[in-house]
Formats: sequence, structure tokens, C-alpha cells
Amino acid sequence: MAPIAGGAGTYAAEKRKQLGGKSGIPGLIQNKRVFGLTVFASMGGLMRSFEDRMASAVDDAGKKGWLVAILESVVVFIIGAIVQVTAQGPPSIYGGRFVVGLGVGSLSMIVPLYNAELAPPEVRGSLVALQQLAIVFGILVSFWIDYGTNYIGGTGETQSEAAWRLPLALQIVPALILGVGALYLPFSPRWLVNQGREEEALQVLSHTRDLPADSELINIEFLEIKAQYIFEKETSQMKYPQWQDGSFSSDFKLGLHEYISLLGTPTLRRRVAVATITMFFQQFTGINAILYYAPTIFKNLGLTGNTISLLATGVVGIVMFLATIPAVLYVDQLGRKPVLISGAFIMAACHFIVGIISSQFQDSWPSHKAAGWAACVFVWIFSIGKFSSRCSFPYPTDHVKAFGYSWGPCAWIIVGFVFCCG
Repeated sequence: MAPIAGGAGTYAAEKRKQLGGKSGIPGLIQNKRVFGLTVFASMGGLMRSFEDRMASAVDDAGKKGWLVAILESVVVFIIGAIVQVTAQGPPSIYGGRFVVGLGVGSLSMIVPLYNAELAPPEVRGSLVALQQLAIVFGILVSFWIDYGTNYIGGTGETQSEAAWRLPLALQIVPALILGVGALYLPFSPRWLVNQGREEEALQVLSHTRDLPADSELINIEFLEIKAQYIFEKETSQMKYPQWQDGSFSSDFKLGLHEYISLLGTPTLRRRVAVATITMFFQQFTGINAILYYAPTIFKNLGLTGNTISLLATGVVGIVMFLATIPAVLYVDQLGRKPVLISGAFIMAACHFIVGIISSQFQDSWPSHKAAGWAACVFVWIFSIGKFSSRCSFPYPTDHVKAFGYSWGPCAWIIVGFVFCCG
């Protein structure tokens, strides 16, 4: 939030801190309604992981509201999934994945912002991290669905088309649940204030916090949101007075120049750099390569047979999911930087160790099975570090553990917090 004149801003912040609840598990229990709403909204992350494993569209989210944007993204996702399920050749699969990617990309942007705007400050980090927990839960489920459907019609040449069509079709289930449920999600208080619907914003704050609308805590939080909105509006009027008539043309030009200002204004440019570089390195760790090619990686590490490699791959999903839970519960208490730094060092160590083991025994895995399993373990450890911080590698396991508690969830939190939430 923008600073309030004099010492009023400091006083309001201190008062808000005194009246607010605890972070971590007690805070999630205290804010059980917000927790439930953000868990449901985070199903967008589950859909993303289904698509990532098994095989933009929103043009004006700020004007229509996050919920309409979620619905549009769900529709786009379902269309793409249907194209993949009914595919008769590679072009349909590629086209379907492209369309699904539009929906998934939109949800990856919308859901963390919606969660951040809906959540109280003391548990905002934990609730934004739910996006990552949903993603790794989807990865976990999809791994084992993949493992089970691998047996449809046999594991050899007799394998049925249902072995790959069924997993693709199951993507539609969480999408439908999210699409129907989004009709009952509340608009975020910040969006309502931006639309001039202040009474509704107060009602949402009161309901989600389970406090009366006239309570001091609700009023402080509401005034924080309103002050941020007024600051942004007055800044826009001062910088772009010629585009304040509300017409489509003026709104388009205003929005375009506000985006340009993200790169032209030094303070905003630094924030954009922090967010983009964080997400770049989250992906550059190699986690998606591990998730995509885990069966091949495990085979290369000496695990023979498609069933065995898929089974070992399923462990990656379990490890990542379990590693992400502590990040959701304790990230607001531990802070982001310590988690990110520790996760990065753990993942780097796993990379080096797996690389060394592979270089020494890549031509003799059958006679060095212990070395192969050791490499697998370090792939799992990698998963813990990545998903704890966040939020595909050539070596699947240890790297994934390290990812799970750090770069996995924490990257989403940093991106959601880099600009003020009000």
C-alpha cells in the first residue's frame, strides 16, 4: 500500500498488526473461510499440472473481474482438452495443447492474484502458496493415473488407445468443478473497491474474516484497500489527464501506457525485474524437464521396464507434494529469502551429485545398481527443494524435493507480492 501522510500510515500498519491474527497454522484456522475459498480457486493450478504431465485468452481481467476471467479460462481449457481427447493424429494433439495452454496460462496469472487480494496479510503468503500445492497435487494424481492407465489393454503392443485418451479426458473433471464453483466465489474486495462497489467490498471482508462489518480490523483493512485505490487513481489522473473520459479508446491508451510505464519507471522496472527473473529461474532449475522426462531419466539411471520407471516417477509426485506442505504452513513465519536460498543450494548440490554419478556409471548401470538408486534418491531430494521454494530436470528425485519446499511455492508468493495488494 502507498504510504499514508505523516505517521498515520505507520499507526495504521501497527494497529492492523495488533488486531490481526497469527500466521502459520493458527492463522489458517482463524481464517478458515478465506482458506477454503483459496483452496478451491487454486484448482486452476491442479488443472495446470494435469496438462503439464498428460499431454491471454482473457482479454480484460481487471475490468470484468477475476471470477469472469477464471470462467473464460476454464472454457478455453475444456475446449483444448476435448480436442486432445478426440484427436486422430499429432496435429490435433498439438493444437489441443496450444489451446489448453492459453487457459492454463491465464489461470496461472489469475489465481495467485485472486488469492493474494482475498487473503488477510498475516496468512497471504501461505494462501498464495496454495497455488503451488495444487500444482504438485495435480502432478501427484496425474503420475499415478498415468501408472494405472498404462495397464489398459496391456503394457506392450496390445495397449489400448484408452491408456492415453482416458488421462487426457480426466483433465476436464477439475475444470468443470472449478468452472461451476467459480459462480459462487466472492469477488475480491480490492476489485470491488476499484469498481466503486464499496458496500459489497465491506460485506466480502466481513464474511471472509468472520467479523462484523463495523469491527476495527475490517475498517482498517477496507481503508487500506481504498487508500491504495485512491493513490493509483490520482496518480493516473496526474500522469495521463487526457485519457480520463472513460471511453474505450482512452481506456485502451491508458492501459497501454501504464504497461509501458512498468519498464519506463525505474522503481516499477525493478519490481518487474524481480518478478520475471524469479519465475525465469524457477523454471530454469529444470523441474519441468524432470516432470516430463522422469520415466526416461529413471530408465537411463538403470531402472528397467516401463512399469518400474513409471512407479519411480510416481514417487517424485509424492515427494513434491509432501515437501510443499511445510512451505504453505510456515512461509509467513520463516520468510521468503531463507527458503529460496536454501532450496537453490540444495538443488545445485543434487545436480552436481547426479551429474557425477551419471558420468561415472552411465555405461555400466546393470553392474552398479546401488549407484543408480543413489542418483534416483538425489532426484527426489531435488524435488523437495524446488517445490518448497516455489511455487524438468535431467535428474528427477532429490532435485524435486528441494524444489518443492522452496522455489516451487515461494516464487508464486514473490510474484503475487511484488506490487501492493492493498
